[in-house]
Amino acid sequence: MFSLVFSRRYAMAHRLIAGLSEACAIPHGHNETVTVTLRATAPARLDGNANMVEPFERAKSTWHRWIDGHLDHSLHLSGDDPLLDWFAEREPHRLPRILVTPGDPTTEVLAACLMAKLNAFLAADGGRLSCAAIRIEETPTNAVTFEGDPLAALPRVMRGNPWWLRADMSINDLAPVLA
Repeated sequence: MFSLVFSRRYAMAHRLIAGLSEACAIPHGHNETVTVTLRATAPARLDGNANMVEPFERAKSTWHRWIDGHLDHSLHLSGDDPLLDWFAEREPHRLPRILVTPGDPTTEVLAACLMAKLNAFLAADGGRLSCAAIRIEETPTNAVTFEGDPLAALPRVMRGNPWWLRADMSINDLAPVLA
């Protein structure tokens, strides 16, 4: 079976407030690289003509547009982080640049949320591909790889239709949904 694999680099900041790492409780940043592995939902023999599972440009265009326009230079916070209230009160125009996760925005939860988001984009584009694996390199020496069902991995705090399940450009549910 063929896989399409591609990467994108982005800058982000986050803080972890659950108490497992005091150093990470202070907002800090990373230059991360996300690598995705896509597979055909209905694998087939190459056609003898174009001989492609899917053109790379089509497979990655929405995903790269979302990363470049919304994930890059975003701040990642837990849905329980008091900084959300601070931004809502003092700098509400910055809310669309804050990615909100269920619990601390660790690389593990980010991998599951990003895989779910990518699968939403792929389903909206006809469902010919799905994400089989995602790898996020947080630093040159630390990475998380996730394979499986992201909804089975995420905390059971979801209500409604959270941003990671929608094929829109959102990274949170604080501001109006972005098309």
